Amino acid sequence: TLFSVLYRYVVIIAVGMCVQLIIDDFFFFQAEDGIRDAQESRGLGDVYKRQVYGYPWYTSVRKTLEDPAYAPWYFKFAGKGPWYSKKCDAVDPTLCSDLYHSQEQSPGYPHGDGDCAAPRCDCGEVPCGFYIWNHSSTVIVNNQSFQDWFVHDYVLNEVGTSPLVSGFFWDDVWNPECNIHDQVPHTCEDMGLTQQDLAQLTLDYRKNMGALREATLSAGKFAWQMMWTGGDPYSIGGTGLGPLVDSQNCATQLRSLCNASSPAQTRAMAFGLSGSPEERNPDLLQDLANFLLIRGPYSWLGWGWNGCSREYYFPPEFNQDYGQPTELCRETEIGSQVFTREFDKSSVTMDCKAWKGTITMKSQS
Repeated sequence: TLFSVLYRYVVIIAVGMCVQLIIDDFFFFQAEDGIRDAQESRGLGDVYKRQVYGYPWYTSVRKTLEDPAYAPWYFKFAGKGPWYSKKCDAVDPTLCSDLYHSQEQSPGYPHGDGDCAAPRCDCGEVPCGFYIWNHSSTVIVNNQSFQDWFVHDYVLNEVGTSPLVSGFFWDDVWNPECNIHDQVPHTCEDMGLTQQDLAQLTLDYRKNMGALREATLSAGKFAWQMMWTGGDPYSIGGTGLGPLVDSQNCATQLRSLCNASSPAQTRAMAFGLSGSPEERNPDLLQDLANFLLIRGPYSWLGWGWNGCSREYYFPPEFNQDYGQPTELCRETEIGSQVFTREFDKSSVTMDCKAWKGTITMKSQS
């Protein structure tokens, strides 16, 4: 079973574009289109992929941007302008594209989000930038639909299907509000998208993502968006993790989550830690106890998006084997606000009134 080691526990530390997965004492690193490094690797890694933006520094994407036949798979600048984003390269004004693109988080010369050497950044025959896919496109190019290319050539390509890759971080979403993440001002206005366009685009994006999820699961892999990180039981996973049980609402939250139909049991759950990742937090044991109380078969504990180049405190409690649960968590008495759960190697208790978590190891004969 994928991530069967979760019955010990798995700690994920996701730091945005520099995602690290920590499973016990093993570190795995993520790169934009493949694995950058693996120290003591057991063959697990994560690949970051955007679902709205096309990057010309991906070879597979660049080929479609440079071939006019694929233009219907992308949005164009609408009308005659003026537009907030520029059609032409800032350094080489002769290098232009009618396909919409912004320079958000893009490499630049001499400096940008990634610095380029003279004479300019080389993204092939198009300017560097964030291009935007048209998930509503029905145009067939080289006997392939956009959805088929998106699923099998872009995500589940040679890298995505590699046994070194266990899963993906899928970024961005389409929604009728045009809140697609990392967009610059007037993104949808520059593309001339109406409210009706956005509504249809959202539906088609969800259809394509549904196909991608099915293909990803069939390949024995997972994606961050499939996780439940709190809120609506059917919501997609957020990048900013936080504790799913807090001191103010402890008893109410545990009563809701201590049942077989809660998303903590039915979905892959990601439970965030309190405080700063660089140091031990006073609520660490409370977070750990609550995590153990509510976790189901597939559960992660750790940090969400926190930026790159940070040091992370790794508590000794995360090296302890607490065993497998033998029951769901339960309130000891009606209204007691004390919750407990038995594992084959430990007993876990949370006193919500005192906001105190206790983990007692059982003797192993």
